[in-house]
Amino acid sequence: MALAVFFGCTFVAFGPALSLFILTIAVDPLKVIILVAGSFFWLVSVLLSSLIWFISVQISNKNDANLQYGLLIFGAAVSVLLQETFRYAYYRLLKKADEGLATISEDGRSPISIQQMAYVSGFSFGIISGVFSVINILADAIGPGIVGVHGDSQYYFLTSAFLTMAIVFLHTFWGIVFFAACEKRKPLHIIGVVLSHLVASGLTFLNPMYEASLIPIYIITLGMALWAFVAAGGNYQNIRKCLACRRQESNQVMVYSALQVPAED
Repeated sequence: MALAVFFGCTFVAFGPALSLFILTIAVDPLKVIILVAGSFFWLVSVLLSSLIWFISVQISNKNDANLQYGLLIFGAAVSVLLQETFRYAYYRLLKKADEGLATISEDGRSPISIQQMAYVSGFSFGIISGVFSVINILADAIGPGIVGVHGDSQYYFLTSAFLTMAIVFLHTFWGIVFFAACEKRKPLHIIGVVLSHLVASGLTFLNPMYEASLIPIYIITLGMALWAFVAAGGNYQNIRKCLACRRQESNQVMVYSALQVPAED
């Protein structure tokens, strides 16, 4: 039973992400490099936030439970702010790399668009965040033991898996909106990304009241998905063409009147 829970929760948490990776990222070596580099940026941000939280705990009164809980909330907020700071730093780095790729290319254009970079970088933040948030939980899911024997919620592992899946998608959408806001110089959109990130992180403190945390987080995920779709240039016509499986018609017109029929001998 424990092994079934482990594999089930693993596929729930990372199944959609694995599909996206195989279909949209693994086929392009450049995207894989951006993915690995983005994961490194996220790890550095978490390392710094963990260091700040650790120092705060060491210099505070460890016997004060309310103070330690407040420091935990403080650490989560600092972690969110540092993640978004490093997201901006990664955007600047990718922007420089994009200019360099355009310079050395034959046609003067970069082989990857800034929208694709935004998607891959956001996905990299999400996948590494999901791994770090759920890896210990999945390790405990293997056993020994059965969840809920001592009155605890039997949905702990399952809700953790769904929460991880939401976090992966949220980071992907945040990356798309954040990069688009930086490109178009819309600071209010950047603030919106940061605030939604803070709210999503803060909702996790409502656990084990999973209904109060998981449902709002998925509502935020749906809202960010729509926002990311619009920020990436999506519209109603794109949806219709996608559903109809029709390719966009070319705007080029061939003038056949210029063609000459060869004269007969």
